[in-house]
Amino acid sequence: MTERVALITGGARGIGRAIALDLGAKQWSIAICYRSSKQEAQETKQAIEKFGGRALAICCDVSDPDAAHNLVHQVENTWGHIDVLINGAGPYHRVHLFEETPGGWADMLHNNLNPVLYLAQAVAPGMQTRKYGRIISFGMANADKMEAQPFVTGHYIAKAGVLILTRTLAKLLAPEGITVNAISPGFIDSGSAPPGELDGMEKKIPAGYIGELSDTTSAVRYLLSDEARYVTGANLQISGGWGI
Repeated sequence: MTERVALITGGARGIGRAIALDLGAKQWSIAICYRSSKQEAQETKQAIEKFGGRALAICCDVSDPDAAHNLVHQVENTWGHIDVLINGAGPYHRVHLFEETPGGWADMLHNNLNPVLYLAQAVAPGMQTRKYGRIISFGMANADKMEAQPFVTGHYIAKAGVLILTRTLAKLLAPEGITVNAISPGFIDSGSAPPGELDGMEKKIPAGYIGELSDTTSAVRYLLSDEARYVTGANLQISGGWGI
């Protein structure tokens, strides 16, 4: 395909932004959606355009099914199709389970898991028509272990759900030439962690250091490549051995 189009949720900051810039530098057309990071979204859009790529920055709450579908239709109406969906949006907070509020609990599930389904439902028809597509969702290193997580329970449950949903979508869409995979980062210096959270983590990571944004963009680049055309339903851990 001569023109490649990617929709990246959470593309204004952190890992999502790094992916948007990486693909934008290769002249992909990039649509990023954001909910509150308007300035960062505009800066990311401008950076992509400086590379010579096309970019959209769209404010959207993808936890709303109608809004998620409208987002997809807006991008398709603008550029004709979507080749790649990257689910990068998803809040995170640390709170003891017995101190969690109904609102905080709902936010973790509604914003980390539900958009993966809503957006897949919206992009699948176009991808099925073209017999091509790539969907990548971000999980969490060790979410596949189903361990007790007293301080990140809602987030952990949502990310475990992302893995189940990834495998289910992969099985359903494989006959249509569409791959669906997950990337599960460990500790990545993305600029989004609260101050001090990464301090001292090196000693807990077998590789001995905190991951960089380039570690995630390289993984995305592989899963989008023709070399990964037979890879679907996978969960690629980017963690330096943490969480395994």
